[in-house]
Amino acid sequence: MFLNLRTLLSSAFAVMIILLTMLLSYVIGNQSTRSVELSIGSSLAAEAYQMSEKLDHFMWSRTGEVEVLSKLNAFQVPVDKKEADGLLNQLKSSLPVFTWVGFLDSKGNVLSSTDNILLSQNISQRPVFQEGSKGTYIGDVHDAVLLSKLLPNPSGEALQFVDISVPVHTGEGLVTGVLAAHLSWEWSREVEKSIVTPLKERLKDVEVFVVSQKNDTILLGPKELVGKKMTDETLQKARTGANSWTVESYGRDNESYLTGYAYGDGYQNYPGLGWSVIIRQPADVAFASVHQLKRNIAYSGLVAAVLFAVMGWFVAGWIVRPLNNITKTADLLSTGAKVEIPASTRFKDVAVLSESLRNLVNHLTKTENKLSYMSDMALHDNLTGLPNRTALDEFLAHAVSKAKQNRSTLSFLYLDLDGFKKVNDTLGHATGDALLQEVAFRLLDCTRDNEIVARLGGDEFVVILHTSATKPMQEAEIVASRIISKINLPIIIQGENIHVGCSVGAAVWSPDGADTVETLRLADEALYISKRSGKNRITFEAAC
Repeated sequence: MFLNLRTLLSSAFAVMIILLTMLLSYVIGNQSTRSVELSIGSSLAAEAYQMSEKLDHFMWSRTGEVEVLSKLNAFQVPVDKKEADGLLNQLKSSLPVFTWVGFLDSKGNVLSSTDNILLSQNISQRPVFQEGSKGTYIGDVHDAVLLSKLLPNPSGEALQFVDISVPVHTGEGLVTGVLAAHLSWEWSREVEKSIVTPLKERLKDVEVFVVSQKNDTILLGPKELVGKKMTDETLQKARTGANSWTVESYGRDNESYLTGYAYGDGYQNYPGLGWSVIIRQPADVAFASVHQLKRNIAYSGLVAAVLFAVMGWFVAGWIVRPLNNITKTADLLSTGAKVEIPASTRFKDVAVLSESLRNLVNHLTKTENKLSYMSDMALHDNLTGLPNRTALDEFLAHAVSKAKQNRSTLSFLYLDLDGFKKVNDTLGHATGDALLQEVAFRLLDCTRDNEIVARLGGDEFVVILHTSATKPMQEAEIVASRIISKINLPIIIQGENIHVGCSVGAAVWSPDGADTVETLRLADEALYISKRSGKNRITFEAAC
């Protein structure tokens, strides 16, 4: 039974394109997912850290302002109430975030306060006084029922505050009172806006949470969740002090989110209140571009499969007509003689073409192997098998391009054996050749795979090292010292212990410096300096 080549080829094209599309969709989809996870996750983690740092920096700044204010003479006994009132009101006027600031005597009586709120009242039972008497105190976010009734509240929402209080000391160190302040928690909304607004311009449906260490209470976030307890595993990860991101599931629907988190561990001498910042985005939203990419690949694959099937149909028809001439020509080119086309019961044309092309490929492969061998011989030293000067030039062309991209350097080590001539003269050239082969092996053992050891002739070698931009000489010196130590070890040839030394000249090439020819010349000059100054050492020359 004969199969129609046109049908077979068009079907094969279509199947291959569909399979390739599926493979590409899987590979690109996975890689894109990982890339998006890393990109967005790192962005969310960075924003969480930035917000955490801003919150701690804000509290550190306000605490410092209250501490500085407490040192002023107006709050020393006897208290200058007029001056104290003026300072407190000025602080509130300059920084409206201070909703109330008051000075309390050692018994908790309010002697001076902004807008005279709570004036003459005793708040000795409040933590802001009790803890402030002992030292600097920063209280977590809380409600203040009494103060909320006395302060203006146009929004009608429950007011929340953060406390700061510091003791006021006499010159002898005695506590004479406490300077206390309530900060409106609304300032955190400004920090949130400064972080989230630009973030939402880039990422859709982003949610931000600030969670208190006390009872895991959500201090800042979507209105319906503020004041509730957060039980997510991400919070526990943040509490370890890590700043990273993860993909986790939340809620009854087990919806996945890409989540960045950070932990507020303070700023400078401010220890922090242990607030955790969590910023998350629904995974479906985060990976929407990946899903769209997969759909586009699938649609493109289907269209390509149809196009290639049609193309295969016409190409097959075009191939069949000259098929016999192609096979005859291929056989003539490969054997030099006319060959009768063998008969075939199935896939006749394909069988004949396959056999003919196989002959041609075998012939070309043999020729290519010969050419490859000849090319390889032209680039290597016959004695040691090391790259020669031509191979060195080709290596440098690629190495320079790579170093310029990486903003790194190349270190040139120009080597010459000390005492090699004596070995040749006393033990013969065969021993000298064996010595050079062992030296080549030891040099290769001192370098990495992406570096080169080349023999320029005689007992001269060049080693090219990939070194950093910051300390290339130190790195090159380490390798050079290792080479000298290796060469100095005895070399046993036909029962003879042979000792030779190694002088090294070195120069560093950088992307902003001279070309490699000049660097090699400088390394050569440095080699002769090593020779003249005692041999068996390394000398550096700086490239221009």
